[in-house]
Amino acid sequence: MPTPVIIDTDPGQDDAVAILLALGASDRLDLACITTVAGNVPVALTTANALRICDLAGRPDVPVHAGAEVPLLFPLETAEFVSGPDGLAGADLPPPSRGPAEGHAVEALIARLRAAPEPVTLCPLGPLTNLALAIRVAPDILPKIERIVLMGGALGLGNMTPAAEFNLYVDPHAAAIVFECGRPIVMFGLGATLQAIATHEQIAGFAALGNASGRAIHGMLTRPRPGGLGTAGHPMHDPCVVAFLLWPELFSGKDCFVEIETGPGSLRGRSTIDWNGRLKRPANALVIDKVEAHELFERMTKVIATLP
Repeated sequence: MPTPVIIDTDPGQDDAVAILLALGASDRLDLACITTVAGNVPVALTTANALRICDLAGRPDVPVHAGAEVPLLFPLETAEFVSGPDGLAGADLPPPSRGPAEGHAVEALIARLRAAPEPVTLCPLGPLTNLALAIRVAPDILPKIERIVLMGGALGLGNMTPAAEFNLYVDPHAAAIVFECGRPIVMFGLGATLQAIATHEQIAGFAALGNASGRAIHGMLTRPRPGGLGTAGHPMHDPCVVAFLLWPELFSGKDCFVEIETGPGSLRGRSTIDWNGRLKRPANALVIDKVEAHELFERMTKVIATLP
């Protein structure tokens, strides 16, 4: 039977590719719904973008619930400087064919988890605000969470500040709640996802598929952006989360204790990963540190080829 999953996301180009990968693998992943959060762009745009991506994939049946507009305590900081003014620069997608599903994302998470006949895997790809709120409002849902496979944090340097990766920086208080929730967590930080580099040839391969999904991915990955594509290609952070559910053999890591800095200073959002067990604290996350990138993109391309 397909693995039941919920994607919580702030699309964002990388998020878009991750959602397309999940929709293309419907024989293995049962995507119950998508919940959106403010992150790369405000929540009105992340919600519209999730709907546009479902339209692109020919899946208007997937419910999309709009979620948190701001982090728990800090003012919202967005990343249009990376993702473009609408979050999906380069995709060239029309407006969505429908509006979001009724009900706030936090309400949808709680209701779907309570009603789930078996535990559900949660895949947060953006700030963790929705999930943290759901856990605090309804802690009874925790046994219904099979595991949380997330993109966020960094073993080394961050990308928003020297200390912090963007998703955890935006809402560190939410991240702290999630990492302290007691459910199994698989963490894809920058140390892993920056190994998932799509080469120029692999990016061109998406366009060569000849389908609308491949063309949209090619457009997003070749759009003008700060620093250009560089010499190696384009890092694909969020698709690693979905790929892990499909092909766990392509990844490896270590069980570690992870703590999130919630203060307002220069360390805000830092993920302290006790890689060598110095703190003698029980591990709360499997921290991925190795990715077989070439095989990952070969398999991803095959899945995207099955979409419209």
